[in-house]
Amino acid sequence: MKTLIITLEYPPQIGGVASYTYNLAKNLPAGDVVVYAPKIIGDIDSDKKNSWKTVRAKPYFFFFWPRWVKMLWDVWKLVKNENIGMIYVHHVLPAGYVAYLMKKLKHIPYVVFFHGTDLTMGLKNKKRKLKKVCLGADKIIVNSNYLKNQFVSNFEDLKKEILVIYPCPDIMFTEKVSEAELKKIKSQLALEGKKVIITVARMSEGKGYPHLIRLLPKILEKVPNLVWLIIGDGPKKNEIITAIQKNYLQNVTRFIGFVPYTELPKYYQISDAFVLLTHPDESSGQEAWGTAFMEAAASGLPSVAGRSGGVEEAVQNLVTGLIVDVYQDQSIVSAISDLLREGEYAKKMGEAGRERVLNEFTWENQLKKLG
Repeated sequence: MKTLIITLEYPPQIGGVASYTYNLAKNLPAGDVVVYAPKIIGDIDSDKKNSWKTVRAKPYFFFFWPRWVKMLWDVWKLVKNENIGMIYVHHVLPAGYVAYLMKKLKHIPYVVFFHGTDLTMGLKNKKRKLKKVCLGADKIIVNSNYLKNQFVSNFEDLKKEILVIYPCPDIMFTEKVSEAELKKIKSQLALEGKKVIITVARMSEGKGYPHLIRLLPKILEKVPNLVWLIIGDGPKKNEIITAIQKNYLQNVTRFIGFVPYTELPKYYQISDAFVLLTHPDESSGQEAWGTAFMEAAASGLPSVAGRSGGVEEAVQNLVTGLIVDVYQDQSIVSAISDLLREGEYAKKMGEAGRERVLNEFTWENQLKKLG
């Protein structure tokens, strides 16, 4: 019997959920897992590299309502054709509706996975439906203790065990990229003699891009040879680029945009520190975890992280990085400039982060909790 992973975010898309679902599939027996994911640009080449089966489809109808019935139809066929015996649900609404009905109609058990924003939005708009899906689930998985506490506080009467399975970086982030390749990309990006900070994140609310843009001139006063690499895409892309231009920061930023997941390690390895000023946001709540912080740690980079939700579980303050309040300007300027100017200090944090990943945050260890 196979396990079907249903997800609406999956490589080549970049993001915490995409990384989680990809690594979940990668660390299950290849012949026992099938992934159902949306069609996106670059998916064919991306999927060819994997040893497990990925089925791409358009999960929604354009005109028929409810639109997610298209996903139900697709999953019904997969259950029949692939001998599916378990469903792992990401994006609980609406994918949870599909799993709930498959259990009712075909007696297929399912596990729901929460990543943060999905819980926040469900509680705001569809709490009763969210609870119904969770009641039918065989297990409930969250990605941090912060999110577990959020879940329990909102569903005190839901008598279900809540398991924390931390998102872990892929093993490729711990593997050294060749010096020739690193030298080549440094040359292409004109990084010789520069101090490099890197941000890898979706360009959306709560990621702190405006704060860093606003403070970058002050940081440059302390570290004049600074360059900022930006990797990602999202709804705030044009707004962020415009802000960089208005602040005359084009010469110190390198906007890379979309990068295939397997290409990310070399960008981390040409950098000196990872910076992501996460913060609470009215629309999406707080950051539940922060997989990019773990990818940076696996690559030997210290982080400067904005205090938000589960970020303090991903980054150990003063050990693997520095936690800052995004509304305290001087603490941000000092944190970034200190890491860049004090090489041994930064190196010690980077090494501590890497050791923590290798000892605690491997998929092999985390998936044992699934039983």
